Amino acid sequence: MAAAHQPTLQEYRDAWRFVCGAAEVACDSESFARHGVANLPRLVPSEITTLSVCDLRHNTRSVIGAPDGAISVGDRACFDRFFESHPLVRYHSSVPGGGASRISDLPAARRFRESALYNEYYRRIGIDHVVAVPLMVDRDLLVSFVLNRAGRDFSDQELAFLDLVREPMSALYRNLFTREKRQGGFSQLPITLRERDVLSWVAAGKTDREIAEILGTSPRTVQKHLQHIYEKLGVETRTAAVMRAMECGARRAG
Repeated sequence: MAAAHQPTLQEYRDAWRFVCGAAEVACDSESFARHGVANLPRLVPSEITTLSVCDLRHNTRSVIGAPDGAISVGDRACFDRFFESHPLVRYHSSVPGGGASRISDLPAARRFRESALYNEYYRRIGIDHVVAVPLMVDRDLLVSFVLNRAGRDFSDQELAFLDLVREPMSALYRNLFTREKRQGGFSQLPITLRERDVLSWVAAGKTDREIAEILGTSPRTVQKHLQHIYEKLGVETRTAAVMRAMECGARRAG
């Protein structure tokens, strides 16, 4: 749902800084989410901003939001009872290529004000307007930044800005998601994401020099990461570290 407004040069600069900031600090999907919900409201004012991950198959949702405590446990449970009927969830799950969209743009907008979701959730927390920025949509999953505010609806200019950052942020999120999925059982180990990267390439049979080239670092740094891995896993060799990761993955699968 494209907006007519064309971003200004300053908006392009702001979008570039925001995306570069996310790329610099995001080492996993959680740090990506926390950067987004903390910094998007500085560019597009929002009283509550979340990264919402909706499991469309099981009708469940996980969310990271800002400011902390803005949505109580009870409020979140109330929203979750109705989220599958949310106009923006229904729109973006049925139109995978849809861009940033406001509830007020949708055919269901008028009926939305009469819905249980609005009256039991949005009215209670004092929110009138919502815009969702989809990052990842498939048959089972919908991941979106969601901005909420009272009084003034989101403008075409703000919608255009959100669409400007949507594609690069989507690409960054997908890369993080794919990497975490590829690491499988490695994610259950008490090691950092960078150490998981190193260990996953060790498991693939790469040498320290090859891993350094892949990760854009030095062989010495790779060796330091490996030493930390050995200490945390209580092992002494590359093979033992990989075996420990495989055992962890097997327990998880079982």
